Amino acid sequence: MSRFRTVFFDLDDTLYPNTSGVWEAIGERINLYMQEKVGIPTGRVAALRDQYFRAYGTTLNGLMLHHHVDPDDYLDYVHQVAIEQMLQPDPDLRRTLLSLPQRKVVFTNASHDHAERVLHALGLEGSIDQVVDILALEMVNKPQPESFQKAMALSGETQAAACVTVDDAVRNLATAGALGMTTVLVGRSDGCEAVDFCVARAADLLQAIPSLLEADPGPQGVPR
Repeated sequence: MSRFRTVFFDLDDTLYPNTSGVWEAIGERINLYMQEKVGIPTGRVAALRDQYFRAYGTTLNGLMLHHHVDPDDYLDYVHQVAIEQMLQPDPDLRRTLLSLPQRKVVFTNASHDHAERVLHALGLEGSIDQVVDILALEMVNKPQPESFQKAMALSGETQAAACVTVDDAVRNLATAGALGMTTVLVGRSDGCEAVDFCVARAADLLQAIPSLLEADPGPQGVPR
């Protein structure tokens, strides 16, 4: 029987290829928000985004702290991108997700609405058990350890060793690994030495950890 009960999946650039253009489109919206809504000069936007991302994990937390930005307004604005034109259904990923007996949780620094749009565009409705977004996390974002602890609590998981975390960011996986989770890096060949497994696509998860299929589901599909 597998020791894993919960699989956490990052959303953007993890469930879909990083070549889709979605994150670039969101990035453009972030730049516009900082210029038009916050009033930051165009020439300072890139440096501030990088500074806030490195210091706080997301641009949003930096804008909240230093510019008193409303998180709901920001999240609504930056996620107004044409997701349905950039993403296609992924039947391989759907089959992989549906085959997993573990609880499957999307764990993202983005919003719940954005996550639902992405899942719909990928044809993954009904294959994910829960979405834990930045608002549910009370603005505590990856890679902060507290965000992983909150995600576990929200999903009903009590042991980090029973979790697999699938993400495209090495720094997020470093935190997960330090907490005792098994880590899977998606879509990158660099950084593999820092994680437990590397896969080209999230749909390849079972190639990395075939023992996931050995779990013994408890009542209502929740592993014991």
